[in-house]
Amino acid sequence: MMTIPCTRIWINSVTLNQDMIPILKLSGRIQFLPVIHGSGSFAREVRHRLLAFPCDCLAVALPPEFEQTVEEGIRILPSISLSCQIEQNGGMNYVPIDPSQPLIMGLRIAMQEGIPRHFIDWSTENYEKRAVDFPDSFALSKLSYEKFISTLLLTLKRPKDKSHHFWRARWMAYQLHQLELEYAHIVCLCSILDWPWIKEAYDERLEVLAPQKPEGLPSLHGVDKQTLFFALSEFPYVTYLYEKKRQELRPDNNTPVDGVKEILVRARELFTKKHKIRYHNLTSQTFQLLLQYIRNLTLMESRLLPDLYTLVKAAKQFGGDPFAVAVLEAAREYPFEPAKNLQETLSLGIDQALPDEEDAKPLSMKNRLLETQFEWRSLDLKPDPNIKTQEKWQHRWDPYGQCSWPPEDEKIENLNTHVREQTKFLLSHDLARTEKFTSSVKDGIDIRDTLRNWHTGDIYVKEIPPSKGQVEIIVFLFDPEPEPDKYRWCQTWYAEHNAESTLCFFATEYMDSLIGPGIGQSTYGGCMMIYPPRPIPDIWQDPRISLSETLEEKLLEAAFFHSKEKNVTVVAPCAPRITWRRLARKYGKRIIHIPLKRFSNQTIEKIRRFHVLNGKNIRSYAQRFIQDI
Repeated sequence: MMTIPCTRIWINSVTLNQDMIPILKLSGRIQFLPVIHGSGSFAREVRHRLLAFPCDCLAVALPPEFEQTVEEGIRILPSISLSCQIEQNGGMNYVPIDPSQPLIMGLRIAMQEGIPRHFIDWSTENYEKRAVDFPDSFALSKLSYEKFISTLLLTLKRPKDKSHHFWRARWMAYQLHQLELEYAHIVCLCSILDWPWIKEAYDERLEVLAPQKPEGLPSLHGVDKQTLFFALSEFPYVTYLYEKKRQELRPDNNTPVDGVKEILVRARELFTKKHKIRYHNLTSQTFQLLLQYIRNLTLMESRLLPDLYTLVKAAKQFGGDPFAVAVLEAAREYPFEPAKNLQETLSLGIDQALPDEEDAKPLSMKNRLLETQFEWRSLDLKPDPNIKTQEKWQHRWDPYGQCSWPPEDEKIENLNTHVREQTKFLLSHDLARTEKFTSSVKDGIDIRDTLRNWHTGDIYVKEIPPSKGQVEIIVFLFDPEPEPDKYRWCQTWYAEHNAESTLCFFATEYMDSLIGPGIGQSTYGGCMMIYPPRPIPDIWQDPRISLSETLEEKLLEAAFFHSKEKNVTVVAPCAPRITWRRLARKYGKRIIHIPLKRFSNQTIEKIRRFHVLNGKNIRSYAQRFIQDI
């Protein structure tokens, strides 16, 4: 059902384009297909037109020496490769074998359909780059191809006299004259910057300069998967989606937009898996607001699709640095395996590459299929430390120094205070009395009893007396069935001042997740808070607490054992179990249960995740490494 409307739209667009074909005709035998290099929208247009129009020869704007390696790279797609040519100065110019490149798409279709290919560009020893500000080519989804390129004609500048691109245009026009003698339906695939000047040289038969044959032939190189950003015109993950839909024979018209959504969903998976987060605020509603924000930022920059900077910046403002890093990692994912039989793998950077060799020096790189002006912008992100750095921090850790991070102490104490107030409210409601209204509404009208006696016409009011007793101990069970292998760190912390509680907890091992020098990260499985604070023996070593076996039961038994009040509040995601109530009866206590779902997922996750500092002196710089999620 999805392919029928797409096919109808495509046929209509082709019918419309046939009325405007004279704009692109060079002669009775030659048809132009000018493109913007690095545009996925133009690549789709090239595919549609080559499959729709009669074509017995495809002429592409690449030098003939690139033919063998480029076509070899196309055969091993979806693995990405580079056809590289060494220049006189020791640098390289290269053609990226990128399925989202219009020229590569044209050659791929021609090879698939058995159409002869001819590489007609001017050979030179040193390629000269161009950089032009083009409008966002995603406009082709709503605007006809002819109207788009005709509008750009007004902005194109003539190449400088006797320049590299001056001779390129003349040589390609000369090559088209030669091909006309052999073929009847030639399609010329070239840059939109060369289109009018090739036509001018063709019509006027201008003089040409013989090509400068380089000494060596281009060679095919692999690309490090971590640096595909610099080789591909689209996000690597969007390129992967194009290839996946091609394999599944599905339409890809909306892939640029759907790709952004797919990246965010994939980033959420990486984010939750990496940080082991069960509760978060990255819901569908949050994503809706995030996408609206990305759209607004994109329009402010006069674009139709967001670039990587806009995407990561918006993610940082919604989910902090960890989520922004996850978006960056998701955008650069390219799940297809790299080719294994290539000569060498290059790690790309900004106009440079580093060979995969010891003591290799960076090489200057020029992309032949990149003519769009780019602006490189920096964004401050705090990536996770690598394994070597974490091992270094582990060796420097002082086993006798340990303290908490005060802002996180304040968060958990605020939650503790709130739960105490809720417990007192529940206790007082257990003692509430209902009576007929006489002269005072007291603590409010009792709606339930008033409706129950509606036939009598009487109004009932309730009276809530002050609660009896205090709440000394509160137990939080975030994981009702904790695994001992996961929560290996059991500890008792004592208050630094009277505004803090005595804290007993079981949590994940902080030494397995060091995020900075002297800073470890852990996650509560459960904790017990005693307020006002008082010193107690370490509950995990106390032989008097011996009736329980599991972590959560051990924590509850310690709460019942040390509580001076009859009531103990338990905040848990499930109702109190039989074993918990049995322990409470053993010590003569009563469980006041508050469901964990009363608190938002984001609040719970912020409380559960905490940091351990290797001494109070670490607090002076801990803010640089500790990030809110």
